[in-house]
Amino acid sequence: MQPSCVVINANSIISVPDKLTNPVKHALDMIRRDHLHVFGKTPLLQTLVSETADIVIRYAENDEECPARPEAFSFRFVENKGKWSFHIIGYDDLGIIYGLLYYSEKYLGVDPFWFWADIPILQKNDIPIPTVSYDSEEKKVKYRGWFVNDEVCLIGWKEEYPPTKEVWVPVFEALLRCGGNMVIPGTDLPKHGIHAELASEMGLWVTHHHAEPLGAEMFLRAYPNKTPSYQDHPELFEALWEEAIQKQKDDKIVWVLSFRGQGDAPFWLYDPQFDTPEKRGDMISKVVRRQYEMVCQAVEEPVCCMALYGEIAELYKSGHIDVPDEIIKIWADNGYGKMVSRRQGNEKGRIPALPTEKDFGEHGIYYHITFHDLQASNHLTMFPSSPELIKEEVEQAFRQGADSYLLLNSGNIRPHLYTLDLMKELWNNGNINVANHLHTFVNRLYSSNANEIINLYTSYFDCTIHYGVHSDDRAGEEFYHHNARRIIGHWLQGKSNVPDSKLFWATGDVPFSEQVHWFKEKCETALNSWEELLENCQELLPQLKNEDQTRFYDQFIFQVELHVSGCKGFILLCSAYSAFVQEKYPLAFVYLSKAIGAYKLGQQAFQRAEHGKWKNFYRADWLTNIESTIQSLDTARRFVRMHGDSPHFFLWYKEYIMPETEKHIYLENTHRNPLSNDELAIKLAEKLLDKED
Repeated sequence: MQPSCVVINANSIISVPDKLTNPVKHALDMIRRDHLHVFGKTPLLQTLVSETADIVIRYAENDEECPARPEAFSFRFVENKGKWSFHIIGYDDLGIIYGLLYYSEKYLGVDPFWFWADIPILQKNDIPIPTVSYDSEEKKVKYRGWFVNDEVCLIGWKEEYPPTKEVWVPVFEALLRCGGNMVIPGTDLPKHGIHAELASEMGLWVTHHHAEPLGAEMFLRAYPNKTPSYQDHPELFEALWEEAIQKQKDDKIVWVLSFRGQGDAPFWLYDPQFDTPEKRGDMISKVVRRQYEMVCQAVEEPVCCMALYGEIAELYKSGHIDVPDEIIKIWADNGYGKMVSRRQGNEKGRIPALPTEKDFGEHGIYYHITFHDLQASNHLTMFPSSPELIKEEVEQAFRQGADSYLLLNSGNIRPHLYTLDLMKELWNNGNINVANHLHTFVNRLYSSNANEIINLYTSYFDCTIHYGVHSDDRAGEEFYHHNARRIIGHWLQGKSNVPDSKLFWATGDVPFSEQVHWFKEKCETALNSWEELLENCQELLPQLKNEDQTRFYDQFIFQVELHVSGCKGFILLCSAYSAFVQEKYPLAFVYLSKAIGAYKLGQQAFQRAEHGKWKNFYRADWLTNIESTIQSLDTARRFVRMHGDSPHFFLWYKEYIMPETEKHIYLENTHRNPLSNDELAIKLAEKLLDKED
């Protein structure tokens, strides 16, 4: 026998609680907008439960109605005089919010990433909801959310700074739709911005950057003329902490306790008297205990955590830091998905960063699916290692007890939807089948050719440059830019006789020419795979439905083009340097010009992905910074042209381009308009590259 149904349509009435909290108001705004998209009309809201209400939203009155735990929700159905009503019942505000958003996704068909992937919301006349009770499952991770970090695209997208509600609402909505409940809303944004207040209004727990304990103002920003030493100025530090505590004490805060130096560096760089691990660990322990005391004085049963990041993890592992058991200890991956200490410059400690059976209390992880380290990280493109690595590392962290907290570095959201969705499954369920998840994800985003798209996504992770011996030594798009600019700078500063020590993390201590060759070889090894993947994408694109074509470009082809562009450009730069040291200056000039052209393909990809509401989304490309790479190449090109074409900038034209019949009879006063760099490069390429090949 088929169950009865509640039919939802344009005329449905929703009953809401008499007193609406801000978080529930925001969620209802989402549902009203979703109804408008689906039915062409917003639903009528009323505050009295009556026989006319189709949907009733309310808080649980007893354990039978809803699981008795925070964030729980249930669906129940009530019959009155032959008419069924659909009750969305929440244990608390977040319970109601998650219940509403589950209804939105399951019945209205609104995808968690509808905004970020431009997924259409299909219009319908009626939606039948079977009268089958449902209880929500408990999430695997208690505190789970995003650190919206290195968010330059979000900052540059609109004119206003700091970013306004228009930017932040889609971020926080997507996080809630993914089951998240916690956020660090941006990196070191002005305190007067709306970001933290809005996150709280929408029901999220707000937490802090590990370099900004308690969310307090940086010491040097408040006291620019004083030494940032807690030993010397404890009262000043504590005044900043107390101010932050008082400002946030009535909000849902996961308080971060920590003591790092200014600008996210070890504090002893500013306080050299702490010259041993023992002294450093004692000071960190002392400060954290003092911060904990201050929070406990102002907040009843506060939720506190401590980031065991970088040097703090090493000090803790070696027994130099003592942390109260009431504080959740947060372990961090290395920026490339491996739960080991991160690479610091050329130092590759790779110390395991997970709790053992000797570590008491609650534990969690801070995990990167996007990163910015001026070396090989991914900022505008997807996580470069296979999703299986994420699965293995996160599931292992859970098995070792780090499952109370998961903070995910989410970057600018839009380029990272696949891995954000993968992590959603992990923090909600505790495990994931990668193949099944990819199949579901692709079928959510695309309405055609799913199998072909799945194969292309799978191929992506095989194409990324494997630059080291470890499975996580995989390069994102920053590899092609930061290292290229470093090579150009080292070369033009006249330091080619010695290696660039800042590249030892990749090449080791070898002569500069070998460093250049190392990068060229890595890119050459990868380029064919990237070009083949791009070709396969371009062949598939016309076969997709029109709406899928734009989405597939924005979400996938765009990123492949950034890799192809970077690979090609870096190879040409390295070829230019090799030609230069052989004193083949015109050829070096041509290679540099072609490198500029290759890197500009990345900027053209930006423009193609900036349609409609995404206009200017990539204009603040300040971290990968393709424009800076192009300018550096242009500087190198001008430098090379000084070698042989100066001072008249006509000599190469005469030697390589001018017809033989003219070379010995032209009058100099009729040839005084030197070719531009671009014009000269095109003409020289026609003469030199065939010969070189």
